[in-house]
Amino acid sequence: MKLLKVEDVLKREEDIQHAEVEYDVIKELGDETVRYAILSHRWEVEVTYKEITGLAKMDERRREEVRNRPGYQKIIRSCEQAMKDGYEWLWIDTCCIDKRSSAELSEAINSMYRWYQDAQVCYAHLNDVDDSTFPAEQNVDTFDKSDGWPEWFTRGWTLQELIASKQLEFFDKNWAPIGNKRKLAHVLGDITTIPYDVLRNGLAGKRLSVARIMSWAARRKTTRVEDRACSLMGLFEVNMPMVYGEGKKAFQRLQLEIIRTSGDHSIFAW
Repeated sequence: MKLLKVEDVLKREEDIQHAEVEYDVIKELGDETVRYAILSHRWEVEVTYKEITGLAKMDERRREEVRNRPGYQKIIRSCEQAMKDGYEWLWIDTCCIDKRSSAELSEAINSMYRWYQDAQVCYAHLNDVDDSTFPAEQNVDTFDKSDGWPEWFTRGWTLQELIASKQLEFFDKNWAPIGNKRKLAHVLGDITTIPYDVLRNGLAGKRLSVARIMSWAARRKTTRVEDRACSLMGLFEVNMPMVYGEGKKAFQRLQLEIIRTSGDHSIFAW
């Protein structure tokens, strides 16, 4: 598991204009023993692993373009929050996976649910919430592209991140805290249809049908067709190699793997 070293990311940002040596901002560590924070967010213009590790070596024009991206600002603000909360390490999906390696990407996808589950805290950044309060009521004027709720609630990947994280803190566009999963469980249940007990305590020990869990994902979207399946694997405790380019076959393979491991045929409703 590759993790951002919070202190070095922030030190490099302070020294970026005159740094002579590149900081070692990402290290590979065992996730079983490290206490770390993790980010959940809606992708915008992001920063890759190659860019975050090679930032100081870029020419000034290229470096400033990267630093001005919304994705880079999320990295900095997440690191600032992690440092404030006392965490030395932080994981962000955009820059902590070297997606040039298909093996590393596949391992990360198959491990992601566990990584969110094992994190000490998850920061959920709602980039379309301007007010410093959680939107407790549906508002189609404010969130006209996402059924009246922040777009974070319409994305495929954020479903497992919401359920897996034992402590999840919400932040608005400007990184002001606006509540946490436990205190907002009833509101989150209204938004997502996920039961209160699952939101507070996760899926462990729950005897829920495959169809019930699938229903929570029914209206969520992913940018790539294959991610429809990828984003659900952790919820059903299945592992399988991912093949980007296979399209809808990925979901068919997921269905077969769920049947093989659970024997629950309610999945055919989907």
